[in-house]
Amino acid sequence: MPSQDASAAATTTTKAATKDQRANIRMTSRQDQVLRSAAAATDRTVTDFIVDSAVERAERILADRRWFFATPEQWDEFNRLLEAPMPTSKLEKLAARKTSFDDSTV
Repeated sequence: MPSQDASAAATTTTKAATKDQRANIRMTSRQDQVLRSAAAATDRTVTDFIVDSAVERAERILADRRWFFATPEQWDEFNRLLEAPMPTSKLEKLAARKTSFDDSTV
């Protein structure tokens, strides 16, 4: 979930730019009421609330698609490499060392 700072930065950037595009949307009375209530609860205009919310959601969707291009096989290999320990001599010595649990007769 994005922080309020990130949302505020998006709002500031949006307000600084010239708003020269228009979008017409249709919604139910219930959807309209929910949006108006949420806008009022956040001390924002309905337009700012709708645009900022839609842009935030769109950026998340695009980020997911931008950063995660992998086939299932590639993803499995990536996870295997992340989970495999780095083979180092110190780690191998530590793993080979006898512990107090090795001689346990529980």
